[in-house]
Amino acid sequence: MFKALNRLSLTQIAITLVVVAMAIRLFTLGFFPLMDTTEARYGEMARIMAETGNWITPMFDYNVPFWGKPPLFTWMSAGGINLFGLNEFAVRLPHLLAGGLILFIVALLAYRIIPSRNVDERKQEAWLAAGILATTATFIVVSGAVMTDTALTLGITLSMTAFWLNYKNKSTLWGHLFFIGLTIGMLAKGPLALVLIGMSLFIWALFNKTWMSMFRSLPWVTGIPLFLATSLPWYIIAEYSSPGFLNYFIIGEHVKRFLVSGWQGDLYGTAHKEIKGTIWVFAFVSALPWTPIFIYQWIKSLQITKKTKLDTKIQQDDDTTELNYTSFLWAWLLAPLLLFTFSGNILSSYVMPCLPAFALLMVTYQRNNPLSSKVYKTGLITPILILIVAILLRTEMTGKQSEKRLMQTWSKQAQNKELIYIDKRPFSAQFYSKGVAVERKVKLEVAVQTITKDTYFVTRRSNETALLITSLPQCNIIEKAKKRMLVLCNAN
Repeated sequence: MFKALNRLSLTQIAITLVVVAMAIRLFTLGFFPLMDTTEARYGEMARIMAETGNWITPMFDYNVPFWGKPPLFTWMSAGGINLFGLNEFAVRLPHLLAGGLILFIVALLAYRIIPSRNVDERKQEAWLAAGILATTATFIVVSGAVMTDTALTLGITLSMTAFWLNYKNKSTLWGHLFFIGLTIGMLAKGPLALVLIGMSLFIWALFNKTWMSMFRSLPWVTGIPLFLATSLPWYIIAEYSSPGFLNYFIIGEHVKRFLVSGWQGDLYGTAHKEIKGTIWVFAFVSALPWTPIFIYQWIKSLQITKKTKLDTKIQQDDDTTELNYTSFLWAWLLAPLLLFTFSGNILSSYVMPCLPAFALLMVTYQRNNPLSSKVYKTGLITPILILIVAILLRTEMTGKQSEKRLMQTWSKQAQNKELIYIDKRPFSAQFYSKGVAVERKVKLEVAVQTITKDTYFVTRRSNETALLITSLPQCNIIEKAKKRMLVLCNAN
């Protein structure tokens, strides 16, 4: 196998990266259960949407509206459930398909950026951009997970790509696709998408002093109505259906969550408190295994720029175009990092919108300072690690937790018996029990005294709990998982 890899050209290596990464991610979609809390929570919301047919307001629980995010990610997973049934593959597949679309858009931009180059060189750069992006740590993980970030990244990638292709080659199609990208972002994560795209273009225009040409390039007269017609109706209907949504989503999620570290107003959990500036650490890790190579190429590009002198006006024009494009990618890369530098409530997945620009920059540096094709075999590390992690998750050998195994045991024996979680009910329990599991914040011995029919309980696994159950003659332990136990108690 390794000898065969040594004979591959850079284009073939890049194609291998894309195919291997996407194939392994596709294989792992249904290989391990939804893990608490993020994936299981969003998966359960999609299950409720598919069950109830309420496609307007995502539900945190039955009759409990979820105001934290727009519905695009829920629509995606709920659509998967309608097509393929209630399983992990169904809820994850639409997000992987969105990831595949991001790869296509990035490859298209790389292919079209220098039309004067020969077709083979353009194909090589297109495949290399897709191969690098597909094998960055965060992209390969998040694009196959039930999360909001893939849809947001799709919207931003479409808008940024459409902007550049329209800017360089005035195009009605690409000009309007810019606004479609804004709509996708608005329905994926809200005004944050507009802020990130706006910041990217502002930074680029500020660096290149292209304010007027930037604004004139976009079809504002028809683009803004297109954006409003495709994004605004859901917000209006959502507020009408669930009054209070806009205040919580706009003020709470976009202002207080950003400015108040450890914000306590979160209705659906706790804010992720991090030291301000941690986003840069997340960025370094998220782009692995490519980060060291990127830093090396960036430093080399600075050295080459200092040493190079332009001899002709043609060279000057070509280099100006290259500089504009490179600065455009840097603005795209830096905008999310600069914005989230000042926020203490962040996740590593917030780096996701940067990664397409990161991959395109690596291709640009490869063009100007070619490295051996062997260097790019590094990308095979990521899909291999993903496969290993998937196996570990399936065998419950990580710190992550899912209630799937307990719920499978319960579903085989239940025969319409109740299912009660003592103290806390994880989202994966809701998902795998199809909403049957309920939560009661009472002690097990108290709950047992109130039952009028045979009932299943799930309680935390400990020596103390095991001793308690032995003292309750009507109760028996049915199944033990890593952190919880399934107990059947008969009514007296």
